Amino acid sequence: MANNEESRGLKSLLDWFANRRKSGTISLERQEREIADGLWHKCSKCGVLAYTKDLKANQMVCVECGHHNRVDSDERIRQLIDQNTWRPMDEHLRPTDPLQFRDRKPYSDRLREMQEKIGLIDAVKTGLGQINGLPVALGVMDFRFMGGSMGSVVGEKLTRMIEQATQGRYPVIIVCTSGGARMQEGMLSLMQMAKISAALQRHRDAKLLYIPILTHPTTGGVTASFAMLGDIILAEPKATIGFAGRRVIEQTIREKLPEEFQTAEDLLKHGFVDEIVPRTQLKNTLAQLIALHQPVPTAPHMVLWESMSLSSTVAE
Repeated sequence: MANNEESRGLKSLLDWFANRRKSGTISLERQEREIADGLWHKCSKCGVLAYTKDLKANQMVCVECGHHNRVDSDERIRQLIDQNTWRPMDEHLRPTDPLQFRDRKPYSDRLREMQEKIGLIDAVKTGLGQINGLPVALGVMDFRFMGGSMGSVVGEKLTRMIEQATQGRYPVIIVCTSGGARMQEGMLSLMQMAKISAALQRHRDAKLLYIPILTHPTTGGVTASFAMLGDIILAEPKATIGFAGRRVIEQTIREKLPEEFQTAEDLLKHGFVDEIVPRTQLKNTLAQLIALHQPVPTAPHMVLWESMSLSSTVAE
């Protein structure tokens, strides 16, 4: 009799554990389904789950550890540009395949797949807008499009934007994120480095402001050209910034590189970056820098004094 009761009790206990394990599996599946549906976001650094709407309200920066999640060009424009002031430029420019390049698939097919999947024509958006009421010319690279690689369209759009800014006397801001030059366009891609740099030099000759913002990652030909030509160079925390990759450098010098190598913090320490600005403070920081570099208006009494001085000089 006692053995039967014990066996029934043991069976009930096993059933309870089985039901608990089953309910736990359902909860896990439900949690994974909710994450997949975009309701929740798991931080890749600290693993904390955050409500996606709250994360977007904090500009995709983890409230727990401060990790800066990658954002696309549309989101970046919304974060920086005042509402209803954005005027896109050169949206009609489309990449071509002048070299008829082919690796595992033709370059033309890669372009078409990217354009259909992401909804972008190429890896950069350019336009004019306002930051806290101050006019700017803004270019934003998008890493989703072939790793933000710099092809002919990227170079042409950025060059046209800089030339328009020089003509209109606007400051230029470029948000950089790229794997470097686009190998499928060969030398044509490398030429964009010189073309953009030349446009920036003319912009500087006109005594106008240029601020690049280095985000994760900024590498290759972009780093070797316009990303490092700013009057004031800003970077996001923990962004990877460099030319060649860590593995290539280690194999070349046959030494192990420190963990902080090619981070924004390391570049700040060595003088390659002027300031590291968290994304939540970036818009106000840019507005302050632009306001400080606005042309000083000439006071009426200064104009009068200059005209009097000129008149006396002529009389002499």
